[in-house]
Amino acid sequence: MRILIFISFVFISVAAHSQLNNPAFNSQDFYKTNPLLDSLTNHYFSQLNDTQRVGQMIIQATGAIAKPKKEIIKSIEKGYIGGVIYLKVTREECIVMEKEFQKIADSAKTLPMLLSTDGEPSLIHYKIKDFEKVKKTNTIASVEESAETGIFISKKLRELGIRYNFAPVCDLAINKEVINNRSYGADKEKVVELCKAFVRASHAEQVAATIKHFPGHGNVKGDSHKNLVSIDGEMIELEVFKKLIEDSVISVMVGHIAVKNNEKYSTNGDPATCSRKIVTDLLRNELGFKGIIITDGMNMGALGNVKNPTLKAAEAGCDIILMPANEKITVHSILKKMSTDEGFKKQIYESVKRVIRLKVCLGLLS
Repeated sequence: MRILIFISFVFISVAAHSQLNNPAFNSQDFYKTNPLLDSLTNHYFSQLNDTQRVGQMIIQATGAIAKPKKEIIKSIEKGYIGGVIYLKVTREECIVMEKEFQKIADSAKTLPMLLSTDGEPSLIHYKIKDFEKVKKTNTIASVEESAETGIFISKKLRELGIRYNFAPVCDLAINKEVINNRSYGADKEKVVELCKAFVRASHAEQVAATIKHFPGHGNVKGDSHKNLVSIDGEMIELEVFKKLIEDSVISVMVGHIAVKNNEKYSTNGDPATCSRKIVTDLLRNELGFKGIIITDGMNMGALGNVKNPTLKAAEAGCDIILMPANEKITVHSILKKMSTDEGFKKQIYESVKRVIRLKVCLGLLS
């Protein structure tokens, strides 16, 4: 029996290593039970030190309204980040940076960067300034049209090396201040079906889609870019997220939204991103989401009164911290807590492995 177990282990290990230069996985494999995929994920995890591991959880921004490229390069070299989000760049800049970032990651003996942007139909031309024209989300009327849009955007993103899309918005179009034309509308059934079409199309093109902003930014007043907003009472948009999670979406973005007057899930004045009740108890456990949980941008006004919000987001159970003010401080604050809390360390390792698994499934590791 021991010999058989050993032979099986060797077979899996050899098969995994034989595929390092020939990835056979795609986004549809992310949720599948697959010993080879597990072995590859563990292999890449074992190649990193703890700083590089925690760095896999950080996506930092570059572009006209974000950090300059030279700062991003330094963070890649130090192992402080595992991905980059583009904010106000050109297509040519994307192509140049993709090659440069991946070359630097390879030299630094860390994993390839997971490149991302807000590829919403209504926002993409703000994020990539010369992106081809597409219809705004609120003008997309059918499942077929949503799927076509998802395919078109995903193909264009892949040409630029972008494999992680922070879209679609599945909030209801009740909030006019920030959601407005970024939503498919106020009808739950329509929003679910059109979001499903966009997500499925993205995954078919090997771009990981992200539904946002959990647990719902539509039924609030105000703009979380400016200050903390709150869901008062029932989370009426939860049903939309639940149905999309059941349809195997890979990534969920949690918004900086407090919940009040809710007996079970009030966040006591914290944004959802920093609340374990919302991230772990509700999203991970009650809704059974097994994919990537990412924060909204950590530079937003809603976090102005939260002390050490990036550590709190990690403690809450978020897998990826998006756009922290300082990635070095974020990494070291997580490392410090890991050194004294074995349960937290185990949780962080699980988050890191989810991110690595995604990179394997997207064919970034070869």
